[in-house]
Amino acid sequence: MEFRQLECFIAVAEELHFGRAAERLCMTQPPLSRQIQLLEQDLGVTLFERNSRQVVLSAAGRRFLRDARHLLEFSAQAAATARRTSGGEAGHIRLGFTAVASYRLMPSLIVQARKLLPGVEIQLRETVTTELSRLLLAHELDAILARSVPQQAGIESRLLEREPLVLALPADSPLCEHAIVPLRLLQGQPFVLYSPREGKYFYDRIVGAFGLADVQPQYVQRAGQTHTLLALVRAGLGVGLVPDSARELRFEGVVFRPIGQRDLYADMYLAWHAQHDNPALDAFLQRVAKRNSPETVGSPGQA
Repeated sequence: MEFRQLECFIAVAEELHFGRAAERLCMTQPPLSRQIQLLEQDLGVTLFERNSRQVVLSAAGRRFLRDARHLLEFSAQAAATARRTSGGEAGHIRLGFTAVASYRLMPSLIVQARKLLPGVEIQLRETVTTELSRLLLAHELDAILARSVPQQAGIESRLLEREPLVLALPADSPLCEHAIVPLRLLQGQPFVLYSPREGKYFYDRIVGAFGLADVQPQYVQRAGQTHTLLALVRAGLGVGLVPDSARELRFEGVVFRPIGQRDLYADMYLAWHAQHDNPALDAFLQRVAKRNSPETVGSPGQA
């Protein structure tokens, strides 16, 4: 049974006239009659009851008409899906991300992807940067949103976001009086710092900035995640430096102020395998992720 035979059968079934059906299919009547005969032989049933005056569907033909239409519809859908998948308009992407990326960047990308690539399914997985790198290298993820990327041949990356670190303060802190807080004012201040293990990226940047500025806060607590750090700040244990996107968490009782330090920022990269066979990932890179290029990233000192 061939799809062309189904097309011929449907045309005759709808026209109930071989001449009109042949004209509709842009063919002559004898080849059309031959296709119907071959189809009936393949199926082992009579699809039409014909005489010199009329053509009518048999009981088997009436039932087969519904299924034949479905088969042609499914074949057309399959062909369209194959073309869309080849062009990246359909498919599947496994995207890993850090918790901080979920505050602002990742949701923004997903909104854009659903708008520009509605046929692409994105499977999300949240974990820490070191685990994201491992999953990417193991080909268990197609792409990752992370603070740092694996330094390995075959991995490509794109800077998507550069956001400043801002000071998180309890609402009753005297430092709230400043529109911009100089780093030197944190000398001796109770300070909640990221953990050197779970929050290594931020730990290194913050401790390094204090060292260069010759500022020594009083470290009172350490936190692995940004939301935990903000909870400790809200409890009045101290102040802390967090990425600007942490504002999206909207912790009541926590106030944010820019820091008077132009080079204190955090980067977010999108990384993927240069050699891959996923057209949907190519479409995502070209149509969704391209809008956040290094040229459009805010300056390091932006508040």
